[in-house]
Amino acid sequence: MQTRITRRRTLQATAAALPLVHIRSAGAAGKLALAFWDHWVPGGNDAMSRQINAWAQQNHVEVTVDYMSAGNKLLITAAAEEQAKTGHDVIALPVWEIHNHARAFEPVDEVVQRLIAKYGPTNEVNEYLAKVNGHWMAVPSNSGSQNQPPVGRISVLRDKAGLDLPSMYPVNDQYTAGADAWTWEAHLKAAESCQKAGKPFALGLSNAGDCVDFCGALFAAYGADLVDAKGNVTVRSDAVRQVLEYGEQLVKSLPRDVLSYDSASNNRALISGQSALIFNPPSAWAVAKRDQPQVAQDCWTISAPRGPKGRFVAYNPYFSAIWSYSRNKQSAKDLLEHLSQREQVEERTKAVSGFDIPPFDSMLDFPVWNEVEPPRGTVYHYPIRPSHHARPHVAGTPAAPEIAVQIYNRGTQPAMLAKLFSGQSVPQVIAWAEEELEGFSR
Repeated sequence: MQTRITRRRTLQATAAALPLVHIRSAGAAGKLALAFWDHWVPGGNDAMSRQINAWAQQNHVEVTVDYMSAGNKLLITAAAEEQAKTGHDVIALPVWEIHNHARAFEPVDEVVQRLIAKYGPTNEVNEYLAKVNGHWMAVPSNSGSQNQPPVGRISVLRDKAGLDLPSMYPVNDQYTAGADAWTWEAHLKAAESCQKAGKPFALGLSNAGDCVDFCGALFAAYGADLVDAKGNVTVRSDAVRQVLEYGEQLVKSLPRDVLSYDSASNNRALISGQSALIFNPPSAWAVAKRDQPQVAQDCWTISAPRGPKGRFVAYNPYFSAIWSYSRNKQSAKDLLEHLSQREQVEERTKAVSGFDIPPFDSMLDFPVWNEVEPPRGTVYHYPIRPSHHARPHVAGTPAAPEIAVQIYNRGTQPAMLAKLFSGQSVPQVIAWAEEELEGFSR
C-alpha cells in the first residue's frame, strides 16, 4: 500500500525529527523508544509527555519519545523501520497503516480485550482497520483521531438557508425535529441557497483527505458501495446511480476551484468568511478563534445529513503499534494500556480542546465538548452521540482494506463527482469508475 523506501534515504529524511523528549527514570528497568504524532494543538504533546513521564518514573523504565509531524515522517519512518528491523519500539500510525505493516507488528489482543472488558466495545472502524486475521495488531488511540462532521456559520445558514443550527443540535442529547429533517436533500437546498448568496459550501472534489472523507460519508448514506466485502465491483447499482444523480445537482452549487482543493482549502474558505459550511474537525474553528474571532463565535458543529441508508460521519483514527523486533514488548504493552485508561484519555482530550476522539463510546461523555467556546457548545456535536443515530465511517468500505485503501488514496469517490462537475454524464462516470475499480483487484 505504501512505496518502499530504503533505510538510508529514510534516515537522511528523518535525521531532524522533531521534537524529541527523553524521559529518564533513575534505576531504569529497561528502555522504550516511542514515535508519536506531533499534535498540532499547543499542549497536546505536553499532556502526553507528562503521562509517559509519570508512568516511566513509577515503573523504572527509560523512555524516549519522538513527536513526528513534517509531511509523512511517521509513514516514512515506519517503512524504514520495518525493513531494518530496528528503531522505535512503539509507533503511532493512522487509518490504513496497521494493515500495511501488520506482518511486522506484535499482536496486542490481551491489551485491547482488557480495555473492551472495562470500557465496552471500540467502534466498528477501529476494528476494521486494526484487527487483522482475527488479531488486534495495534491499540486504538485518541491522540490524533478525528471525526469530520459539518461545521457551519450560524448566521449565514439561518439567514440564507433557514437552518437554525443551535436549535437543530442543542447542547443536549435530544433528537430534534430539525435534526430529523437534516437530510442530504436539505443539505442540497441549503447549498443552493448559500451559493446564490455568495457563501457556497466549500466541499472539495480532489483526492485530498478532507474531500475523500466528505464524499465517503455521502456515498455511504445512499448505500452506494463501490466494491463489496468479497471484492465484487458493485458500481453498477441503483444506489450508485442515485447518489450520482444527487451529485449532479450538488456540484452546480460548489466553488469553481473545488477540483484543486487540498485539505486546508475548506478551512481557509470558512475562516475567511467565504463559505457557509465545510466538513471538518474543530481545527478550522480553532484557527478562526485565534485569527478571526468573529467567525469562530458564529460556528456550530452538527452531525452529518441523513440519507436513505442513514447518517455516516467520516472517522480518521490513529493507533499505537509495537514492532515485533522490540526488546521490551511487555513494558510497551503496559504503557499503551496505561495511556488508554479513561483518566489519561480525558486529560489529553481536554488539553487539545476536544479535538481528539476517544476510541471507546463510553468515553464520549467528557465535559470538554460542552465547555469549549465561543460560542459555548460549538463543538458539542463533534463526537458521535446516541441522539445522532449516526455511524463512524471510512471511505472505501465495505471493501477489504487492500482494495479500500486504493479507493481512498486514489480519491475514486470525489473523482466521480469531479467528472460530473466537468460535464460528464452519470453513465460515463459509472463506466469510468468500473474500469478504475476492476484495476484495483487485478
